[in-house]
Amino acid sequence: MSSRNSRAGARRSGPEEAAAAPSAVAEIQRQRILRATAEVAAEHGAGEVTVAHIVERAGVSRRTFYEQFADREECFLAALDEAIERVAAVVVPVYEGATDWRERLRVGLAALLCFLEDEPGTRALLVVEALGAGPRALEHRARVIDVLIAAVDEGRAEGKGANAPALAAEGVVGAVLAVIHARVSAGMGASKRRQAAAPPLLDLFGALMGMIVLPYLGASAARKESERPAPIGGAAERRAHSSNPLEGLKMRLTYRTLCVLRAIAGHPGSSNRDIGAVAGMTDQGQISKLLARLEGLGLIANVGDGHVKGAANAWRLTKRGEQVEHSLRG
Repeated sequence: MSSRNSRAGARRSGPEEAAAAPSAVAEIQRQRILRATAEVAAEHGAGEVTVAHIVERAGVSRRTFYEQFADREECFLAALDEAIERVAAVVVPVYEGATDWRERLRVGLAALLCFLEDEPGTRALLVVEALGAGPRALEHRARVIDVLIAAVDEGRAEGKGANAPALAAEGVVGAVLAVIHARVSAGMGASKRRQAAAPPLLDLFGALMGMIVLPYLGASAARKESERPAPIGGAAERRAHSSNPLEGLKMRLTYRTLCVLRAIAGHPGSSNRDIGAVAGMTDQGQISKLLARLEGLGLIANVGDGHVKGAANAWRLTKRGEQVEHSLRG
């Protein structure tokens, strides 16, 4: 690709790119702040978290934080809602895809336990820290519990369920959450004491399903459920699909970073100069340093003969680079 074509491409996409990229970077920064909030809340306790804790973990400035949130409480509530949305994105599709009440609860519970197992910060935020984060956080949590109670209460239309009291669903959901809370709390304590981690949450699956169906289908069905293996095949696929490509990325995502990744994605095999032209960067020293850093992070690879004196580099996204660029674009 010639420099002339690169500059033409930059002119064609310039105004829209300039408007979209800062907005995308702001959203990325917001997500980093929310994830950092969940992590530091798990480490320090929701009531002890400060803005300083959050911005240090997120790798953003205090100014960036206050551009996104009015205060710490607003940030915590946003992190809580974001965590709830991510759980729902995993659980709801499989729940709605099952044909009957018991199977809906089986696949939904398995997906929930797998998600919580893979997301320690989110797990602590939802299960433990939300309880001590104040009245507004409890209101958000209560809305989710109402949905769970309604789903379990459908069991009164099953088998012996007509004999179950109206409060049975509330009691079942409270008992299940109490068991999960105890396991998560024990795991957090073990981690802080550097002891062995608590057993996986999925180990609770059979016992929890037995608790859920007991008031509606009777002791025999509850016993069978406690002995059945968890439907982890689909859950494992969803775990891989829902993994966060930005997790553990040791860099600050800026407007220029986003533009460069987009330039390489749209023009694979481009040289430093061509990428700089598409990304709107004229300082070749800056573009070279940024490309070297992205290469060091494993996001891009030089597939040209740049190591030969005088030959041009040819940059392409790596597999992880494609995932990160796709996530940023999304």
